[in-house]
Amino acid sequence: MSTPFAGWTAALATLALVGGCASAPQINVMSDPAANIAAYKTFNYMSPLGTDRGGYESLVSANLKDSTTLELTRRGYQMSETPDFLVNFSGRLDEKLRVSTSPSFSPGMGYYGYRTGFYDPWYGYTDVNVDQYTQGTLNIDIVDAASKRLVWESVAAGRVTAKTREDLPGAIRVMDAAGTGSTIPAG
Repeated sequence: MSTPFAGWTAALATLALVGGCASAPQINVMSDPAANIAAYKTFNYMSPLGTDRGGYESLVSANLKDSTTLELTRRGYQMSETPDFLVNFSGRLDEKLRVSTSPSFSPGMGYYGYRTGFYDPWYGYTDVNVDQYTQGTLNIDIVDAASKRLVWESVAAGRVTAKTREDLPGAIRVMDAAGTGSTIPAG
């Protein structure tokens, strides 16, 4: 299902994920079919944002707001003190382990390359591969400002690398350049 926010959603949802990921993040979008999203012209941000902690704006929140504002204004929406919709973010980083096994094969060279017989490796052993990585999840919510009702949500999940964390605006440019197949009506 395509909604007016689908174009920038994919871009924003990949903010913290696409820049240095081995693969593209998984993106899930849901919207309220009763909401008239196409009528929205102005936006602002929830206060406080879900990515803020301790009573102050985090650097992640500031980067997300800057990139989102750039993308929304580029598409014709206007920032307003009396907005049609509010944007909220939440995110989470989790350390993950992926363990896999594969059969171990040996060329039959023996122990230290010259001792054979009893010292040959036994068949049936397996190699264990451990992949430790950081999984990031970013939620972007669009809330109708008048009714305070969630009308649209996008969730992106994928691997996060150091490169991803350093270049959030670049992730939007990469996604936008790739094309999203959807447009947002002018504000």
